[in-house]
Amino acid sequence: MTEAPVHVLVVDDSAVMRESMTALLTATGGFSVATANDPIVARRKIAAQRPDVIVLDLQMPQEDGLTFLRDLMGTNPLPVVICSSHSTRGSRVALEALREGAVDVVAKPQMGVRDFVQESSIQLIDAIRAATRARVRGGRRREAIAARPVQRPQRTLAVPAAASDGLVAIAASTGGPPALHELLGGLPPDAPGVVVVQHMPAGFTAAFAEHLNQTCQIEVKEAATGDVVRPGRALIAPGDHHLEVHRETGGCTVEVTRGPLVSRHRPSADVLFRSVARAVGPDALGVIMTGMGDDGAEGLLAMRTAGAATLGQDEASCVVFGMPREAAARGAVDELVPLAGLSEKILEWAKAQRTERTVEER
Repeated sequence: MTEAPVHVLVVDDSAVMRESMTALLTATGGFSVATANDPIVARRKIAAQRPDVIVLDLQMPQEDGLTFLRDLMGTNPLPVVICSSHSTRGSRVALEALREGAVDVVAKPQMGVRDFVQESSIQLIDAIRAATRARVRGGRRREAIAARPVQRPQRTLAVPAAASDGLVAIAASTGGPPALHELLGGLPPDAPGVVVVQHMPAGFTAAFAEHLNQTCQIEVKEAATGDVVRPGRALIAPGDHHLEVHRETGGCTVEVTRGPLVSRHRPSADVLFRSVARAVGPDALGVIMTGMGDDGAEGLLAMRTAGAATLGQDEASCVVFGMPREAAARGAVDELVPLAGLSEKILEWAKAQRTERTVEER
């Protein structure tokens, strides 16, 4: 029996963008496409034929995409993928859209709009397919952390923490930004050092890291080559770049690179996890969270084989359970944990690390 095509509604005021997306999805196969040049037309088309996924531009005349999204999620929730510009304002509004219930964000091509480059095509198609499997929750997503600046103690530590102090490597994709907001917001200032891969386009991770830094007790920053991994700090892989951890004298630093896609992604969870397995081995904890596909499954298995502890977000709390499911199926996950319990599990692991180190020093 042939599967019904995924019905996609593209809402964008640019005729070129509507034509490009229609051509791309039609050529890929498995999609039927309708288009609307503004939210008013979109509402009529939704009433006539409910789409499986909406691809939504945020900057449109008459009614902006964010207002349309809020109305949609409050009255008729549907999976929405945001297609946004790389601009500072565009990235911030895209993050707001994720908090309002959009399941993913992809970057709007800056050049050659009529001919999507191969990587942009892969990212868009993967995002739409993931959205068809996403759990969509109506209304504004609950914020785990109050959206106000927090006071953190001044840090004087200028060198990496010893590798034996422990390092936490985390990967997430679809549904990841609000999930990471909750997890990182639950960590105290003395939490172990954290490195993160969140599948997100270039230009968006800086705004994401800045928002987390303003609302979490730990420091959060977009990673740069040479940054040290230390307690109370989380380093986020820049969009469109891989993140690797290297052991240095007395501790660990990170390197940001731009190689080919790995497991269909850049940044790739597999790249991060494998580097942690090599650099830190049993002194690491790997966490794989909500997202579609298998990125991170083999890397997390490499960490577990190297002696690291591993956790996966459980199905009930995932927007898409694909990545944790794949990792668990390959024997890479020690335990599946609800999102609300992940930060506590990390702290329990860190306490056990400290206890073990104290015993060894005696």
